[in-house]
Amino acid sequence: MPSADVDERAKIGAGSTVWHLAQVREGALLGTGCIIGRGAYVGPDVHLGDNVKLQNYALVYEPARLEDGVFIGPAAVLTNDVYPRSVDPAGALKRGGDWDARGVTVREGAAVGARAVIVAGITVGRWALVAAGAVVTRDVPDFALVAGVPARRVKWVGRAGVPLVEDAETGNAGGSGTGDSAAGRRWVCPETGARYIEIDETLSEVTP
Repeated sequence: MPSADVDERAKIGAGSTVWHLAQVREGALLGTGCIIGRGAYVGPDVHLGDNVKLQNYALVYEPARLEDGVFIGPAAVLTNDVYPRSVDPAGALKRGGDWDARGVTVREGAAVGARAVIVAGITVGRWALVAAGAVVTRDVPDFALVAGVPARRVKWVGRAGVPLVEDAETGNAGGSGTGDSAAGRRWVCPETGARYIEIDETLSEVTP
């Protein structure tokens, strides 16, 4: 859009759209088919894979890495400073070279809900789901649904984003899914029928 601010040193993939008042900084790399919503911010040297969606006013600070199919909800913030300060101990204004930027990594297919905050240096795993308003202070496992302040895993989700249910065919009892069986707990997606196994609080796909 003409009102978007896209630096000439940024690279925008085929079929990607940058909407009104969004800013894409120098060195940013957007894959194909991305959508950057109104007022969103993509920092210098941020890398976005293919088919990434940043909703309105999402803020993605450098040097974040977002893999293919990632969704960032409205007004979500991916930070980059673990110990933020405007000035140094002597009171001098800090500049870019005075601190170490640590970007957030969001793996393939993961989604971050509206107004969630991801602390600098965190990795959100493949197909994970961060609930709206969550504050993520530690890495999120693949397929985990995390919520709260600070965020904790409350469920597992599949690729469809729908919470998984325990697979009745395995004969496991219901529960919170903490993974206390040597053979692993079995889960199924009620929408797609895909099956998963949980071992030691790690979920893996049995069928895609």
